[in-house]
Amino acid sequence: MSQTTSSPYDEPMPHSAPLDRTATISDVARLAGVSVPTVSRVLTGAARVSEDRRRRVDKAIAALGYRPSAAAQVLASGRSTTIAILAANTSRYGYAEAIRGVEESARAAGFAVIIVVVESERDDEVRAAADAVLRQSVAGVVVLKFDPPGVAALKALQSAIPAVALSGVPEAGVPQAVLDESEAAAALTEHLLSLGHSTVHHVRIPPSGKEDGRTTGWRLALQRHGIPTPPIEDVSWDVSTAHEIGVRLASDPAVTAIFCGNDETAMGVIRGIHDTGLNVPDDISVVGFDDHPLAPMFIPALTTARQDFAELGRHGTAQLLALLKGESPLALETVEPPLVFRESTALPSSRRR
Repeated sequence: MSQTTSSPYDEPMPHSAPLDRTATISDVARLAGVSVPTVSRVLTGAARVSEDRRRRVDKAIAALGYRPSAAAQVLASGRSTTIAILAANTSRYGYAEAIRGVEESARAAGFAVIIVVVESERDDEVRAAADAVLRQSVAGVVVLKFDPPGVAALKALQSAIPAVALSGVPEAGVPQAVLDESEAAAALTEHLLSLGHSTVHHVRIPPSGKEDGRTTGWRLALQRHGIPTPPIEDVSWDVSTAHEIGVRLASDPAVTAIFCGNDETAMGVIRGIHDTGLNVPDDISVVGFDDHPLAPMFIPALTTARQDFAELGRHGTAQLLALLKGESPLALETVEPPLVFRESTALPSSRRR
């Protein structure tokens, strides 16, 4: 008569006793009745494991609440589960929203995110930021190419690691997600001209290069109408400079319409106009850009272009994930900013013409 032998793996897995410490891979192996290398193979997928052993390991992991070390997984599999975001600023509205979009998309795909700040476009600071990214053994990097530090950092990193840019200005040869700022800026300028304003003045935020899409769109719209472009007024990121420009522009009776590079700048300009005793939009119309959360709450509520920075971040992350899978992502993926018409624009005042 033949005899049958039973395997220890056919027996019910013992119940686990609560641990008063964080579970380790050895605890999982002990509870599952397998070796530590077997648990490692289940976690990394580095080699085939029988279905029975895989099931026992999975049950032990669930019972113990075991969370594998990301560093250990990288060492075992050679694959990083971390994405870096490199940015010159993390607190401004557009930057913070883009970072949120990247982080949410990366987390949904099973990646952790680290953020590295590049302080300026100086060579030493760009190198330090690039080194900080590369030291982390990250899978890839999303660069916020909204300013000169971002432009410089992208150049320093794109040959060393899979990299995607988030930008307002397309750049050939770089996988990127782009907000079509030029078309939206042109449409805002056209809106002001359609109200009867003879020209539109421009208050420009610091550009990432020679000229950003917001300025390009404004210039092209005026050129289409045969209107000479007025001198550009440049502000810094300090909104008080926008206030000073608002005061100065209000003193010129020829100024009836102003296109500002972002909503915070528009708010500063409007405050400057108000402080001279004039009114927006009765005396001067003002438009912004971005649709900052405070734009509809401001008095007057701002006409602007709605930039979905979080969606831009999600598009950029999708581009990077495609790169990491060995796929060929689109070199350019565009997000269209719609216009939002509110209270800050009106027909030109006869007092200002």
